Amino acid sequence: MRKDSGFTLIELIVIIAIVAVFAGIAVPNFLSYMPKHRLNGAARQVMGDLMAARMKSVSLNCDVRVAFVAGDAEYKIWTDSNNNGTIDSGEEITKDIQSDYYDVTISTTKNIEFHSRGTANPYGIIVLTNSAGSKNVKAHITGRVMIE
Repeated sequence: MRKDSGFTLIELIVIIAIVAVFAGIAVPNFLSYMPKHRLNGAARQVMGDLMAARMKSVSLNCDVRVAFVAGDAEYKIWTDSNNNGTIDSGEEITKDIQSDYYDVTISTTKNIEFHSRGTANPYGIIVLTNSAGSKNVKAHITGRVMIE
């Protein structure tokens, strides 16, 4: 007695139809989640860079400044080792969040300066926006950086 094993064509078509229905339900939810994910990621990156600038100012015992370019997703971080308030050669690091988060923009009116004691001047709010909404990254005078 010979026993054939495997799937029939009908069974394969039914499984493919079930997978297609589940994919049709999952894809729109996934696509609506992605802008929110990019906004959260960009906020975490800016917060992490601000915290790194604060730690650098404390460890090097000098001012570290973060300057945001108006209407752009780019910001510059530099160690002001001679405390002259300007960018000298070798002091600047430029960050651009749109390389990873292409639809996120930054808006702020203030540049942030971290002092050697870890404090920030002035109090600043960095607003990141995209189609999912907006997130605020706040740098408090005490030097604490947080996302709201």
